[in-house]
Amino acid sequence: MHSLSDFFKQIYSHRQLIFSMVKRDLESEHIGSLLGFTWTFLNPIVMIVIYWAIFSVGFKVRPTHGAPFVVWLCAGMAIWLVFSNTVNGSSGVVVANSALLKKTYFPAQILPVVKTISSLVTHAIFLGILLVLILCEGVPFSIYYFQIFYYLFCTSVLALGLGWILSALNAFIRDIHQITNVLLQLGFWTTPIFWDISMMPEGFRAVLRCNPMFYVVQGYRDSLIYASPFWSAPLQTLVFWLFTLALFGSGAILFKRLQPHFADVL
Repeated sequence: MHSLSDFFKQIYSHRQLIFSMVKRDLESEHIGSLLGFTWTFLNPIVMIVIYWAIFSVGFKVRPTHGAPFVVWLCAGMAIWLVFSNTVNGSSGVVVANSALLKKTYFPAQILPVVKTISSLVTHAIFLGILLVLILCEGVPFSIYYFQIFYYLFCTSVLALGLGWILSALNAFIRDIHQITNVLLQLGFWTTPIFWDISMMPEGFRAVLRCNPMFYVVQGYRDSLIYASPFWSAPLQTLVFWLFTLALFGSGAILFKRLQPHFADVL
């Protein structure tokens, strides 16, 4: 337990390094491009406009549970992108920084933390554009909008725990990063993002609700569209946190144990 507390103390003590690496990580995504960081704004704008044009203007999809479909879709998509970008980026981050880990002492556990914060910065831009869409579609402003910070925290803890596990294992089994991509695609289509869970038979709904991402996707919609408090689903909240904290702790322990061997296999 003492060594695990040191694991987290090192993350806190290197907070300045984390933020400088987040800045570098965001800048590196657009190195050599003409518009640079502007793409961080353009990508979500283009994505949302395309969804709006296809589903609202083109197919004229009917509202889902009283909400415009494009708003319902983008609310679920927004939080999924935080999760998938964090997990996918974290899974390969140890191997990608092998030169740094082999030559100097470096607190490798901060690398998935950097990816998590980078995803949150990108998400903040997407979220701002999404809020404009929500208000333009006539969805009234609600105090429950502020619940998104709770669900962002939920997603970050879940993704970081998984990121520690995958990044540590990928140092030894390089296929992990590719497998992660496949599993994220599977997870996207088995999470009610493009489709409504009410379409499924009641027996399947119970199984689908066991997906921890269902909790945060529905939570984002409850916050931005339906003005529903997170404490209205106490059982789902309990199950989510029991699973997430177990994953988070397991990820920290596994990373801590495998970290001394990174230099030998990279």
